[in-house]
Amino acid sequence: MSRAINVKSTEQQVVALCRKHDVTISAIESLPSGGTRVVLMNGDAAETMRTAFGKNILTGTVTRTPLRLRTA
Repeated sequence: MSRAINVKSTEQQVVALCRKHDVTISAIESLPSGGTRVVLMNGDAAETMRTAFGKNILTGTVTRTPLRLRTA
C-alpha cells in the first residue's frame, strides 16, 4: 500500500487533519491543478488518513511540479 495520498484540500487543511489524527507527515507538496500530495510515515498512518480524507481523495493521475535539485 502506498504512503502517498493526493487530496482536494490545501496544505494547511491537510496538516491540520494529520495533527488531529496524530499522524506524522514525511513530505507534502501543492499540486499545480489544485489539491495536495501528502506522503505519510507508514502504511498504518496512510490508511488512517485515507479514512479521514474520505471523498476528498483524488483518483487517477495528477500533475506534479518537477523537483529541482540544487547543485553546488
